[in-house]
Amino acid sequence: MENNSTPQPILSERELEILKLVATGATNQQIARDLFISVNTVKVHLRNIFSKLGVESRTEAVTYAIREGWVALEGPVLSAVEGVEVQEKRPPLPQERISGWQRAFFVAAALLIALLVFLPPTRMASKGTAGQFTDRSSEVSGNPSGVTPSRWTSRAQMPTSRARLAVVAYQGRVYAIGGDTADGVSGVVEVYDPTMDTWSRRASKPQPVRNIAAAVLDNLIYVPGGYDAMDQPIAAVEVYDPEADAWSEVCPLPTPLFAYAIATAGGKLYLFGGSDGMRYRDTVFIYDPATDAWATGTPMSEPRGFCAAAVVGERIYVLGGYDGQSESALCEVYEPAKEGSEEHPWTRRASLLMGRGGLAAVTAEGYIYAIGGGWTQPLSFNERYDVSQDAWTIFDSPLLGQWRTLGAASVPGEEGTIIYAIGGWSDRYLSTNYAYKTFFRIYLPGL
Repeated sequence: MENNSTPQPILSERELEILKLVATGATNQQIARDLFISVNTVKVHLRNIFSKLGVESRTEAVTYAIREGWVALEGPVLSAVEGVEVQEKRPPLPQERISGWQRAFFVAAALLIALLVFLPPTRMASKGTAGQFTDRSSEVSGNPSGVTPSRWTSRAQMPTSRARLAVVAYQGRVYAIGGDTADGVSGVVEVYDPTMDTWSRRASKPQPVRNIAAAVLDNLIYVPGGYDAMDQPIAAVEVYDPEADAWSEVCPLPTPLFAYAIATAGGKLYLFGGSDGMRYRDTVFIYDPATDAWATGTPMSEPRGFCAAAVVGERIYVLGGYDGQSESALCEVYEPAKEGSEEHPWTRRASLLMGRGGLAAVTAEGYIYAIGGGWTQPLSFNERYDVSQDAWTIFDSPLLGQWRTLGAASVPGEEGTIIYAIGGWSDRYLSTNYAYKTFFRIYLPGL
């Protein structure tokens, strides 16, 4: 029988090797170093790859490779990656044999590269408490090398480069609170005005902390707990009044806590997971401002911190996380209305395409956007969740590789909702402020 299917493009061994490195989030400079070729040669190979595959970006090329089985996703593989079916993992392509002396040479070269290049980041990695709860870098600040895809635009940078901060939107502005900086733990509060593309300074948080998150409840910004300058968790809950530019305190947490996920629903504040400095927790704490008291909810399925939460309707979606060893791809839904009833408030939904620890999550236009992560493995894309279809698809990332403990907030506008992804850690403290337009609205004149 005649086969009418279109033949698939064939990549050379070198092009396939480069494409696999692109999928890890490696930059052109890193690929050139690893393969002992020039950066210009890498660019030529990438142009050839794009031409053969009929794509226009690194993300599209990686998506194509995943679909064809040339690059395998680590962790759970779902049925939708940017609208295409993910095929069953194929056996690895055959490798060309090399001689003994060539093998010895490459091993020695790899060890030398590891010692010269990768040893400093390894000291700051997630082994031990320091790498999990704070970062250290020889570089003060700045933006890592990467690409800014067409849907992302770079806006005015945050004045204070930092990670492990709290970011929240209120009345059309984005508040960046506290976090970790090159100078230590900070309580600085900086506010971004999207209409003016400018930052301003507000009253600092009285207790400087890192590994925090924030949420708006009754026109106030709540910042629970945190990890202080003495490397100790705290239980204090500080509340910021944007109108008065003043801070106050409410009832402290039941236990010192940080690295939690936070959300508001039904006039109450919810905290999920986190760490008490000794272990990661599966706890759910619920704050009622009417009584100024905390209650305990039904625990999560697994203990973890550095997860993220997003609200759709009356449901809270808790995504990803990190347990000190690996990143989670879990997506679980918590329904506050079922708390205390015979129905279990937790249900599991389709997992993230990749495990993500230290990610940010926001809701926009009825979708959930999971941004960043990459604690133990580099990432080359972000993810969007379709609530009605219970399915994740990928979308471009302005940074490739590691981008964790950032903050994000969505700001609705006349032309659609804009997501702002701010700060974070990528081998240094970042001052980045990237804007992503979730949808484009086209207005047609009346006929």
